[in-house]
Amino acid sequence: MSSLTPLVAPDAPVGRADEIVQRITEAIHLGLLDDNERLPVEIDLAAQFGVAPMTVREALATLREEGLVVTRRGRSGGSFVRRPAGPPVEQLAARLAAMSASDLRDLFDEHTAIAGQAARLAAERAAPYVVRRLFVLTDQLGTATTLGDRIRADSRFHIEVAVASQSARLARREANLQAEVSGLVWLPVGPALDIAAYVEEKHAIAAAVSAEKPDEARRLAEDHVMGQLARLTVVHLDLSTAGADP
Repeated sequence: MSSLTPLVAPDAPVGRADEIVQRITEAIHLGLLDDNERLPVEIDLAAQFGVAPMTVREALATLREEGLVVTRRGRSGGSFVRRPAGPPVEQLAARLAAMSASDLRDLFDEHTAIAGQAARLAAERAAPYVVRRLFVLTDQLGTATTLGDRIRADSRFHIEVAVASQSARLARREANLQAEVSGLVWLPVGPALDIAAYVEEKHAIAAAVSAEKPDEARRLAEDHVMGQLARLTVVHLDLSTAGADP
């Protein structure tokens, strides 16, 4: 299991099988679960999500139908991740269109608060090897050639900053927020995302963390997150209008 896999777990029981499906699906697309990674056995997954094993069994069946998990029998068997080449763009667009403008603003308000505080604490607490990882991820984002790779590098950057804050609660919340936000930010619809500027903003955050400048790191992180709200508001309006047309 990857070191970030525990972040997939919710802070409270999720309840229904479809919620587990959504959480594992998002974790796969974000790269929190690696391709061909073995999932915990059903009883352990049930404990992780706070549900009955039957609920996990139902969720795994759905994931198999969607081609995101394959189950193999035998001593070395189990359920293994099968990561697709790209994110589910149509599903992401539909989710954004179904949101209200206030829901979208609230989502980014929360992400701004979490990302800003995580960056501030990271600048005070981050170990040197973690800081180097942030620069590696900005480089990966800048050289990524596929939508899936960009989403994974982007989300891992935010999660690594939160991990660097040494706050387990902030790290879990950032991982959960990335599952909601990252795919939307990179939707290939509406006004184009300025990738070079986006990468440069992330590099500046990493530099502020490296220089141990907590106030600057927080400001840069908050500006970076909120900078995407204006674009997504336009995309949201376009999608909502298109959906309302007869």
